Amino acid sequence: MHEYTSTARVWGLSCPGFPEEVSRARRWTRDILRGSPLAEDAELIVSELSANAILHTASGHERGSFYLAVAVSPQVIAVSVTDEGGTGTAPKVEHQDQDAEHGRGLGMVSVIAHRVVVNDSDGGHTVTAELFAGQCAGGHPC
Repeated sequence: MHEYTSTARVWGLSCPGFPEEVSRARRWTRDILRGSPLAEDAELIVSELSANAILHTASGHERGSFYLAVAVSPQVIAVSVTDEGGTGTAPKVEHQDQDAEHGRGLGMVSVIAHRVVVNDSDGGHTVTAELFAGQCAGGHPC
């Protein structure tokens, strides 16, 4: 392998902030990760993060959008959703009662993913969830 090349591959998808785009983002992720033992986990994470972007940020407003990236390497699958901001605070994990109807999505993502990173900027927020190859949810071998 050449010193300036990588085995990592990155795909990106820009989506209008409509609710039906969540299912398109999920299908797109499933197609990219076809055959991976982590595909279902990644698909669920994309669904939660995309829905959060539409429901809780300016991405869900008229002419809003969100951006999805999927990076795949032999060691890790990383899915990132970038929203358009418009909220006073960055997304955070909230520990809700199991019967709560809202506020559990990012907490669920943090249980499925091996690592969750939230980056806040003036233009929005990016939530990245990483799944480590060779390990399924909770650090168990796949």
